[in-house]
Amino acid sequence: MAETEKHPFEPFLPAGARVLFLGSFPPQKKRWCIDFFYPNYINDFWRICGLLFYDDREHFILPGAKRFDKDRIIEFCKHQGIALFDTATAVRRLQDNASDKYLEITEPTDIAALLVKIPECESIAATGQKAAEILAGHFGCELPTIGDYKAVNYRGRELRFWRMPSTSRAYPLPLEKKAEVYSRLFDSLTGRKEF
Repeated sequence: MAETEKHPFEPFLPAGARVLFLGSFPPQKKRWCIDFFYPNYINDFWRICGLLFYDDREHFILPGAKRFDKDRIIEFCKHQGIALFDTATAVRRLQDNASDKYLEITEPTDIAALLVKIPECESIAATGQKAAEILAGHFGCELPTIGDYKAVNYRGRELRFWRMPSTSRAYPLPLEKKAEVYSRLFDSLTGRKEF
């Protein structure tokens, strides 16, 4: 039986966060280029943010290196009110890869505990199918269509639960099309800061 892996990162919950992005679980460390969320160099999350906020898909890539600029990413997330974590805090990998299909969740994330720490958060966004399914079950609602949201009342708090396309290259949608979908979410946020 595969060993249980604990989540390698603490939740990133900056003051004033307006949106909480939740994936499923980070890939194996051998696939990281930074020790932060969406660490795989071929994952497009940080390219999407670069394209939407700076009109430059390579904005968060260190020049001459195949890795992201963690300091620049953290500064950006704090400024834009972006919180990050995943829907699982412990998993078993049933195969030696990063596919959600082969993740067995042994410890789901305590979503309520995260939200207590970010009282201004108005939207939760699932960045993939598995995360969306877990959140739909948690909130007791149907899955939103990709690129849309369901309004949920969670413990007396009104939230928008967004289902976003996966930022993995395995998801068959061009980067620019993914960015268009993500722009709907970012444009909906109150207090979004322009750079």
